[in-house]
Amino acid sequence: MTAPAAFSGFPPAALSFYAELEDHNSRDWWLAHKDVYERDVREPMLALLDGLEEEFGEAKLFRPNRDVRFGADKSPYKTHQGALVGAGTILGYYVQVSADGLRAGGGFRAASPAQTARFRAAVDAPSSGLELEGVLATLRSKDFELLGEQVKTAPRGYAVSHPRIATLRHKELMVSRDFGTPAWLSTRRALTVVRDTWRAVRPLTTWLEQHVGAEEPAARR
Repeated sequence: MTAPAAFSGFPPAALSFYAELEDHNSRDWWLAHKDVYERDVREPMLALLDGLEEEFGEAKLFRPNRDVRFGADKSPYKTHQGALVGAGTILGYYVQVSADGLRAGGGFRAASPAQTARFRAAVDAPSSGLELEGVLATLRSKDFELLGEQVKTAPRGYAVSHPRIATLRHKELMVSRDFGTPAWLSTRRALTVVRDTWRAVRPLTTWLEQHVGAEEPAARR
């Protein structure tokens, strides 16, 4: 397999491709514009990931097709191209490009109740819980947004008055920064921005790897 060319940015055509896809999300349109996807979206993303692999590891490029088996939305294609570097497909560093521009961050998406239980136990414990709160405070100060499904009041077994109740409400925890469509998105600077973003997220992913893990303990090798 030929190695990706050196990353030189996401061309404006990548954003235009997704803007048009939002209006024409069909198999016929996709097939007629697949060459644009390959050239202006997929190849630049692979080149970006190749440039980050030495520091962060091998990435998984998410496929463009949507899973339409569940839910009312039957549009066949995702309106963004995402990729993840980390353990499996649920814990690590994330990057995506869409009509709205560049987004990068990291964290974990819960794959099981047991994973959420391990997360909450670590948040509840004074030492690990306070460590995480410090990490999240630093990320907020750097304009990261906290994301992830959460309950409205308090999870079972925890009091609403718990000092870390806001974090305990999360079933999963991700942080993200949206960079929009700055002029540098079409230059090599975009790689530097993603690298710096992932470095900022590293304390969170390190904490999650230690206290949550990507798989059930019995399935680990």
